[in-house]
Amino acid sequence: MHRRIRTADDVLGMLDRLFPADADRWTPGASGWWDRFYADRGRPVPFFDPKPDENLVSYLDRGLLTPGRALDLGCGPGRNAIHLASRGCEVDAVDLSPAAVAWGEERAREAGAQVRFHCADIFSADLPPGRYDLVYDSGCLHHLPPHRRVSYRGLLDRVLAPGGHFAVACFAAGAMGSELPDEEYYRQGCLQGGLAYSPGELRWIFSDLTEVEMRPMDEQPPGSPVFGVPFLLTALFRRPVDD
Repeated sequence: MHRRIRTADDVLGMLDRLFPADADRWTPGASGWWDRFYADRGRPVPFFDPKPDENLVSYLDRGLLTPGRALDLGCGPGRNAIHLASRGCEVDAVDLSPAAVAWGEERAREAGAQVRFHCADIFSADLPPGRYDLVYDSGCLHHLPPHRRVSYRGLLDRVLAPGGHFAVACFAAGAMGSELPDEEYYRQGCLQGGLAYSPGELRWIFSDLTEVEMRPMDEQPPGSPVFGVPFLLTALFRRPVDD
């Protein structure tokens, strides 16, 4: 059958297939790449350390976020999910890599943290609608192909509670990641390691949300108890209560 486009989901699936199935992206079919990435736990990868993001810690310390139900998208080995649980949050954490989820579950047991891990891509995970006071994303958005921003916004609309917060840390334009126009990734069939975002682009993409704070992540010295690298852009938004 050659005519396979009938719905918006069919279009999204077709665009997914323009990229290699086993690639560095957080969409269906990419778990193999990430399983290999997480296979050697001793590699000197900064975010392999069990440290939460400095911006997330700062939001909690300053009272910008309070304990509630939290969702960690693309959680990897669970460093931010475990911290949220330690601060009194009820946490769901989603990652499509079985290797990452297994590592996260081990870390949670060692820390005595209660985290519900889901091994799935973020768009097909079984998540309750309208229940999350916080949706947190550290490193997921910048690995999505452009068309999956539509799915991502739809996910936020579906799961974020009125008055809830959305926080993201992604590659910062001018510091890390690719700054090609969206259409160029389809011509090349490659995401160039991840897409960079400027503050203006994040504000436009999430213009239905209220900006609370946006800044570069604060670089952390060796031995810091939190994770921080200057090539990430961090942002905190709030969903209007009457949305």
